[in-house]
Amino acid sequence: MQKVLLENFEWELIEQYKDGYDESALKERYTEYFEPYDYILGDWSYGKLRLKGFCKKINKICNRSNDIKFKDDYIRDLCSYECSWFLIQKIKDK
Repeated sequence: MQKVLLENFEWELIEQYKDGYDESALKERYTEYFEPYDYILGDWSYGKLRLKGFCKKINKICNRSNDIKFKDDYIRDLCSYECSWFLIQKIKDK
């Protein structure tokens, strides 16, 4: 799988749909806001990349809106229909 270094963390591409992964766009949009999350989902709508943080259940900030088990609900309900998207997972600190 493809890996990317964002700020102080290494992330790994674990899933994508319709070739949604674009490393340069991800690096432009990433901020320290996403550091506490275990996953980042990027989806494309109207030519713009949106990012959403998700967590494992054991993460202290995990709740219904960011629990990774509801990723598919988020894609279905809050992303543009049939949009391209990707999911990266944090694998370690730098």
